[in-house]
Amino acid sequence: MVSFIDEHRAQFGVESICSQLPIAPSTYYHHNALEANPERRADRYRQDAFLTTEIQRVWEENFCVYGARKVWRQLRREGVNVARCTVERFMRRLGIRGVVRGQRPFTTISDPGQKRAPDLVKRNFTAMRPNQLWVAGFTYGVPRP
Repeated sequence: MVSFIDEHRAQFGVESICSQLPIAPSTYYHHNALEANPERRADRYRQDAFLTTEIQRVWEENFCVYGARKVWRQLRREGVNVARCTVERFMRRLGIRGVVRGQRPFTTISDPGQKRAPDLVKRNFTAMRPNQLWVAGFTYGVPRP
């Protein structure tokens, strides 16, 4: 909305545009003042901007493999006092994450050419009386190469 007002303020004026949009003129002027002088922003906003750049820097300096715990510990070693949950929140917001160790789960790869067992139940698992229909299933693991 602010960019729209900036584009059309010479033609229509700020107050007349704001009367048609759900924004107060004071909000528009306040936003422009903060854009012109970032030092007037709230401490929380400035701290968040600083932490965002620091977290991104530490993550990239460590080959993009550090997770939140290691990024947090590195920041603490550098003298940046921040909570681990804050680092986790910013890493989620930035869309970055550490490398997960271990192997992916190995699942069974079925052979489409193999003959399947017949479906004797015909996918009807309702029974009229006890012990009329018994169904069992199984899974198995294939040894890893």
